[in-house]
Amino acid sequence: MSLHPQPIGDIPEETQRVARAAFPKGTLYMTMRDELGTFFQDEDFAALFPSRGQSAVSPWHLALVTVMQFAENLTDRQAADAVRSRIDWKYALGLELTDAGFDFSVLSEFRSRLIAHESEQQLLDAMLKRFQEKGLLKARGRQRTDATHVLSRTRDLTRIELAGETMRQALNTLATVAPAWLKAHVPVEWFERYGKPFSDYRMPKTEAEQQALVETIGQDGYQLWQWIAESEDQDWMRQIPAVETLRQVWVQQFYIEADQIRWRKKTELPPSKVSIYTPYDPDARHSRKRDTTWVGYKVHLTETCDDDRPNLVVQVETRIAPEFDIDALETIYADLENHQLLPAEHFVDTGYTSSDVLVTSHQRGIDLVGPVRLDNSAQAKAGLGFGLSAFSIDWENKTVTCPMGMQNTTWREGTGRRGKPNVQAAFKYDDCQSCSARTLCVLSKVQRKRQLTFQHQSQQQALQAARKRQETEGFKERYKRRAGIEGTISQAVNTLDLRQARYRGHEKVHLEHVLIAAGMNLLRSVAWLMEVPRSQTRSSRFAKLAA
Repeated sequence: MSLHPQPIGDIPEETQRVARAAFPKGTLYMTMRDELGTFFQDEDFAALFPSRGQSAVSPWHLALVTVMQFAENLTDRQAADAVRSRIDWKYALGLELTDAGFDFSVLSEFRSRLIAHESEQQLLDAMLKRFQEKGLLKARGRQRTDATHVLSRTRDLTRIELAGETMRQALNTLATVAPAWLKAHVPVEWFERYGKPFSDYRMPKTEAEQQALVETIGQDGYQLWQWIAESEDQDWMRQIPAVETLRQVWVQQFYIEADQIRWRKKTELPPSKVSIYTPYDPDARHSRKRDTTWVGYKVHLTETCDDDRPNLVVQVETRIAPEFDIDALETIYADLENHQLLPAEHFVDTGYTSSDVLVTSHQRGIDLVGPVRLDNSAQAKAGLGFGLSAFSIDWENKTVTCPMGMQNTTWREGTGRRGKPNVQAAFKYDDCQSCSARTLCVLSKVQRKRQLTFQHQSQQQALQAARKRQETEGFKERYKRRAGIEGTISQAVNTLDLRQARYRGHEKVHLEHVLIAAGMNLLRSVAWLMEVPRSQTRSSRFAKLAA
């Protein structure tokens, strides 16, 4: 597939001539410029810069360099060097061959401006808009979503190290913004205790000594917070992020008993969704998935998977690590709907499916293709007897008929343990006791009659239909399309280093993920235009012998 090249009028003639001589068949970035033009304009970033004066570097240059940087997984220094030295980069940016480029620190400043103005999504959105204009991307096609874990750019800390490093970070921050105030308050022994990283601290060997050390740290932190709280002319210090982190960590790790700071037991700690594990990235959370444990984040990637177009990442969602996959789906759909990119078919795994999601996705015109959890009743798990699907439900008359023709005597609508609305229906004791199929229905010896718990009508019917559909050969063949998202995550992890965060903090990590997605889209769109065949799943030499 090839598009008509865009006019190249703003590329210097000498740059064009040298680039064509050096690369007769063109390069990735030359093809990008010829076929797709420029994704960005200076006006797109007007809100990021002061209204007076002129930016030393064109904002659209910075935007494109940032995307190209992440497409090649370069550092800021390497990207700035590429602008100065690489002909294909100068061609893409429309620069003179003699252009000296810019200092690498400008790229960090540009990313900071994007975050400060909550414009992290702007680069990816501009690219998606251009792909739509060029016919490489369409709404109401096929899409697939999956998630992977992301490690925080911090080392793992023990609880003692967490307390000590949190205290040390707060003191270092205060020493920068209020040195005179701090020096007038802290005792001399603090300089020895918190002057060096706790990774270099020789920890006590016995449990009693460790307990004494951490409670000393706790008392010091509590004293520091009291000094700040009692300083009427220093209210601004409470708003310092490092001081606020200190307050939160102390609430989570310590408690006061008889005017003494006590260290909480592990069983008294808050859940991982709110627990801070490092003061240097207080948004990072601990999570576990099967045999994998990590402190960091989770990123959800949604990409197109139509046969006649390139596979492009259309949505990126960065969440805290312990959140369930399904918790991100509503935000994903809302974002896609806002950009008019909702799919007609959406391929996901079990982590994204539930009866509620089946209903809401259908209301949006989306066919959610993914396996749902099976009936968890004792009969269904045992593969013996009458599971819920064996009962006939008359929603209008609120009656349930068992396989033997008996009907329920009670119908109670309420909520389950997680606050989810449900229906509880029970049958008559005498009917169950005299039933010839009792052993197939009431498996428990202590249960006297059959009771059913199920969801409200729309959710239950959607769930039953999904369970029935996923047993068909047609569904299994159709669902194979979801497997391609594993290749996307593999590319992002192995080529663009998705799994290890470059930065610290949720906003910065999300910006990184958006830029990785933009970089992948650049590579994939140009590969499609250059008619590069899509990679196939690799097989080992041994596996090929069986073919």
